[in-house]
Amino acid sequence: MKTSLSEAIVERVNCGVFTVDRELRILTWNRFMQSHSGRSAESVVGQNLLDVFPELPRQWLSRKIEGVFVLGTPAYSSWEHRPYLFRFEHSRPITGTIDAMRQNCNFIPIENSRGEVVAVGVAIVDTTDVCIAYGELQDREKAVTNALAELTVRNQQLTSLNDALAHAHQQLLQSEKLAAIGQLAAGVAHEINNPVGFVLSNLNTLDGYVKTLIRYAADVQRMVSEAAPALKHDIEALAEQADLDYLLGDAPTLVHESKEGLARVRTIVVDLRDFSRVDSTQVWELADIHRCIESTLNIVHNEVKYCAHLVREYAEIPFVRCIPSQISQVVLNLVVNAAQAYGGNHEQHGAPRGTITVRTGMDAADPSRVWFEVADMGCGIPPELLKRIFDPFFTTKPVGQGTGLGLSVTYGIVNAHRGTISVASTIGEGTTFRVTLPVDGAQPEDSNTEALAQSGSLDAIALPAQSPAAT
Repeated sequence: MKTSLSEAIVERVNCGVFTVDRELRILTWNRFMQSHSGRSAESVVGQNLLDVFPELPRQWLSRKIEGVFVLGTPAYSSWEHRPYLFRFEHSRPITGTIDAMRQNCNFIPIENSRGEVVAVGVAIVDTTDVCIAYGELQDREKAVTNALAELTVRNQQLTSLNDALAHAHQQLLQSEKLAAIGQLAAGVAHEINNPVGFVLSNLNTLDGYVKTLIRYAADVQRMVSEAAPALKHDIEALAEQADLDYLLGDAPTLVHESKEGLARVRTIVVDLRDFSRVDSTQVWELADIHRCIESTLNIVHNEVKYCAHLVREYAEIPFVRCIPSQISQVVLNLVVNAAQAYGGNHEQHGAPRGTITVRTGMDAADPSRVWFEVADMGCGIPPELLKRIFDPFFTTKPVGQGTGLGLSVTYGIVNAHRGTISVASTIGEGTTFRVTLPVDGAQPEDSNTEALAQSGSLDAIALPAQSPAAT
């Protein structure tokens, strides 16, 4: 009765069950195996399993069953590692990539009364639903992972954009400060120029007065000595008491030095006024590049003198058709950058740290072009930054210490003059910027001429559309 019940359960259970002996002869074959394989128990029992089903994995299946006979312990294979043993059609109304019933296989040793393994029972469980659910779960997990990754990337991009926006805002504020400072400097220059003018005029008049008084004193001393010799001693005593000889010698010197100092102030004021272009228009004209350079070096003298020695190496070059004030700004930007390559201003009374060399020359390959360059022996520019130095707002300085517009504006000005700018830099050895300009730099016939012509302005900055590759 017990055996009959067991056989009935095996026949009706919803999984495949069959047994084989050590030679892989089929001993039993339940209804599940019959309905899914299309082979009845009568047609397969007594037959070799691999002969009846040659598509089975011969070597793997033989080793698996032999291992159960030898070890006497069950074995197992999962659909995740081997999707199926028999290629049975699945009965799930689901479309997709499932091409056959997914199966878990159990290999169970069957022993006799003496404990010897005489057969191996194989149970095949349909796990197609589990496989499909697992695939859907993986797809969802992958979709969630992808969505999280995309959100992470977008969050990083948003953070980066916010940082860039904050940085750009700070730089724009700094640029506005520069524009205001430029306008203020221009106004101050204009206001200083007037009193300097009349003080210098007064000094010129005073110089004439002093010379007249000196002649008068000498004539009086001579006439008194001749007309009243008795007063000569008293006059000499008075002259000694007043230290007249020193006064007569030092007064012209003081007047001369004062005139030189005021002339120096006037030169600075004129250079500052020309640089800020308050009373000059953006006119293309033939200009002396050396004059533009000297005018600029005169303005930045105090900023540079504690950082580096200025060395000039000028060659004979022709006048260049350009906007002089803009070329002056190019020189200023490059010289200030060169000074900052030495780490900023040194102590007020300290020795300069290095050398800044300003050179000029003719283009050997094209005599119709001239060049000037600014070279320092400072810290140098890392190679990975060379391609970005002309980008608007790009700076290696902390926020608030640089606008990131200096080289961008410089490139815009040079480009407007149909010139080129290149840079050569080595870490720890220094950097050289070279600007090459056409001698006949005629004003471009372009709709953006006016904007380009104003690219060097302190209060109207035109940025280049595309940065060049640094060389």
